[in-house]
Amino acid sequence: MAQQATPVRRARLGRTLGPERTAVSGVVLLLPGGDEVSGRRPSPLLATGSVRVLGRRLARAGRDEGLATHVVHYRYRGWNGSEAHLARDAEWAADEAVRRYGDVPVCLAGTGMGGRAALRAAGHEAVSSVLAIAPWLPEDDMAAPPEPVKQLAGRQVLIVHGTNDERSDPELSFRLAARAKKANRAVCRFEVHSDGHGLRQYREEVAALAEDFVMGALFGQSFSRPVEDALAAPPPLGLRMPLAAGFGKSLRR
Repeated sequence: MAQQATPVRRARLGRTLGPERTAVSGVVLLLPGGDEVSGRRPSPLLATGSVRVLGRRLARAGRDEGLATHVVHYRYRGWNGSEAHLARDAEWAADEAVRRYGDVPVCLAGTGMGGRAALRAAGHEAVSSVLAIAPWLPEDDMAAPPEPVKQLAGRQVLIVHGTNDERSDPELSFRLAARAKKANRAVCRFEVHSDGHGLRQYREEVAALAEDFVMGALFGQSFSRPVEDALAAPPPLGLRMPLAAGFGKSLRR
């Protein structure tokens, strides 16, 4: 009996979070976390839970602007070295967004390893902005090239990181932001003091910051004063901007 061929794994976009848009003018692609090395399939519910919460909030905020939000379902759970599977799936997702919606701006929004994927895949021509929340980045290695930043040129970039993150070293995201800032002024980074990898203590503030950034980056709405200041400030000030408790409660809309 002939052996059956192993099915080819394919990335896919989840259903639009919130109501289906009749006219789409901007897209957020939500990139969940993952592992450094793993050939297993991601668990759909466990992997996407945190980004779904953020995606629903963004969908509500962008309802009148024509925002479509989708979770990206990866082929593999792991980044897997030079294969960079999660970044490749993010690039595929940007292609798919263009196929579905045409020439609209895309924001890549990722957490953990998904944050790394968002930063790495930012060179896609449809991507106008990147939101990286507690991005996992590799340790500095003299024998390996540093994490690239050239692809971030011309994009608006926001990184958010807890100072007590024990899974994704916040100092590594600061160093990457500092290198990126040299070639791209539209890079800022917020620090969430005393919070860990999941940013649970300041979950509401992080969500409000993400909403503020996405609505400004995709639809030209005015950024809040803290985001404006962070983008305008020279390093290291704009890359170590503290996220204030209660951020979002008094934002002008």
